[in-house]
Amino acid sequence: MSEYRTEHDSMGEVRVPAHAKWRAQTQRAVENFPVSGQRIERAHIRALAQVKGAAAKVNASLGVVDKEIAEAIASAAAEVAEGRWDEHFPVDVFQTGSGTSSNMNTNEVIATLASERLGDGREVHPNDHVNASQSSNDVFPSSIHIAATEAVTRDLIPALEHLEAALGRKSAEFAQVVKSGRTHLMDATPVTLGQEFGGYAAQVRYGVERLRASLPRLAELPLGGTAVGTGINTPPGFSAAVIAEVADATGLPLTEARDHFEAQGARDALVETSGQLRTVAVGLTKIANDLRWMASGPRTGLAEINLPDLQPGSSIMPGKVNPVIPEAVLMVAAQVQGNDVTVSVAGAAGNFELNVMLPVLAKNVLESVRLLANASRLLADRTVDGITANPERAREYAESSPSVVTPLNKYIGYEEAAKVAKKSLAERKTIRQVVLESGYVERGALTEQQLDEALDVLRMTRP
Repeated sequence: MSEYRTEHDSMGEVRVPAHAKWRAQTQRAVENFPVSGQRIERAHIRALAQVKGAAAKVNASLGVVDKEIAEAIASAAAEVAEGRWDEHFPVDVFQTGSGTSSNMNTNEVIATLASERLGDGREVHPNDHVNASQSSNDVFPSSIHIAATEAVTRDLIPALEHLEAALGRKSAEFAQVVKSGRTHLMDATPVTLGQEFGGYAAQVRYGVERLRASLPRLAELPLGGTAVGTGINTPPGFSAAVIAEVADATGLPLTEARDHFEAQGARDALVETSGQLRTVAVGLTKIANDLRWMASGPRTGLAEINLPDLQPGSSIMPGKVNPVIPEAVLMVAAQVQGNDVTVSVAGAAGNFELNVMLPVLAKNVLESVRLLANASRLLADRTVDGITANPERAREYAESSPSVVTPLNKYIGYEEAAKVAKKSLAERKTIRQVVLESGYVERGALTEQQLDEALDVLRMTRP
């Protein structure tokens, strides 16, 4: 049995692997783009198939495609959407900028599967049937927006809310754990560990708010604009009907583009969403770094908190344990920030009526969403939930910090308080000891009760 078969397209004949569900145009793309070995994301394949299935149903209702052929297309598209034929999507991410190769890959696989379903000798054509009333120029960007909308709403936002809840629980648990505040990495007035974790929870919560604010624009689809935004070769009512069909099938808040020329020539909503993803990544960087600092030690670091021990941390130093999950989160955050640079550059490649860096836009946005969702759940489940505090160590830092002199300003003045702080450091004495030895109480600057209240480190966290 031959390992290849011959397929043809408008440019002539092409040899295609015998087992392949794809046809000539996909094979040309495989041969033309041996760049990275990276294929488009699974979520993106699903979205392309969802568009094709919905388009087939609408085309049948509008009399554009025979009903039986349309049913076979819709059935095949559903299998592709489920992931049953992913191995037949071999085209590299770094391909033609419109995504035509991946659109045709989808058309060809579905056409082959649909032809097999008919089983009566009728051939389902990738362009005339599966791609009817469509163009790569509106289908491919629409599929990106569908996949990104689904990934943000179904994966990332729930993952971030899960992380926020974990941080919120720790905020409540650590509400009475007083510690030294730090600014410029230097001692500052006291805070509670609970206040810090509450701040982390708020960062994550605001990230969700930012993503939700971008969703209405991300969920706008250019579908129906076909080649340049005019809708040429599209029957009246097609775009609205297909978008409604996809929205109903997915449960996503998808809408038709308010302006098809903006939607065809620009990808600003993807750039905006990527910016929100970058902001979430920056927030996770701050949180992960703070956790690493507070858990540093166990003897020569801060050791204010303990992170769960997950695996040996050294191949040479017995007993060493490292903050592996926060480190993984930091790498994810770095990748997402790098992806955003690519998205920004690619988003600016909208020349006249089409952006010509669509596949790399899709790759980076969808990868960022996937990485952030996975990292957020890991951080919550394998680190935050297992954090314990070292309250005695934390209070010791708070009480020994020269910054606790600050509430004495109103009694002895800023300059005198500064002298007390410096003497405390120089003589390695507590602020209380220096104040008493310096005679401020005897001279009537304040009473011992006022001194005790002023140096109550927990009270300082709620002035």
